[in-house]
Amino acid sequence: MAGSAACSCASTATQPKLERSQAGLEQTRLTIRSASGKHRFVVELARSPEEQMRGLMFRKSLAEDRGMLFIRVPPGDATFWMKNTLVPLDIVFVRTDGTIARIAENAVPLSLDPIPSLEPVGAVLEIKGGRAGQLGIRPGDKVSWQDPHPAPDAP
Repeated sequence: MAGSAACSCASTATQPKLERSQAGLEQTRLTIRSASGKHRFVVELARSPEEQMRGLMFRKSLAEDRGMLFIRVPPGDATFWMKNTLVPLDIVFVRTDGTIARIAENAVPLSLDPIPSLEPVGAVLEIKGGRAGQLGIRPGDKVSWQDPHPAPDAP
């Protein structure tokens, strides 16, 4: 199911639709369930190749409850870098079942060093650097989000 990979989508009926971000990207709510509790974020959805290539480049700040979600259709290995990214990020690699495979904490701004997923993933979440550690988010924790426009399932 490529369209719902890692989504664990929740109903949007109880919460109002979010406006587009300042960058013009669609936004959604995302929750990480960990041993330390539920951690909620509002994330921008990077869907198109252009949106995914730009990511959080050139941003001068990132709020503690914000981030960007890269949905990978089809799922697969992912490698990120910090080119033109001005703030440290935690890069959270999410398996297709919604569990966290790996967290690259405090990725160094402007670095060209590759940051690999180390296994196939269905999504990648970027949040403020150090935030995963502050909240006690660990590999194996469960990530879910509302996808207002899921891709159709692959035949």
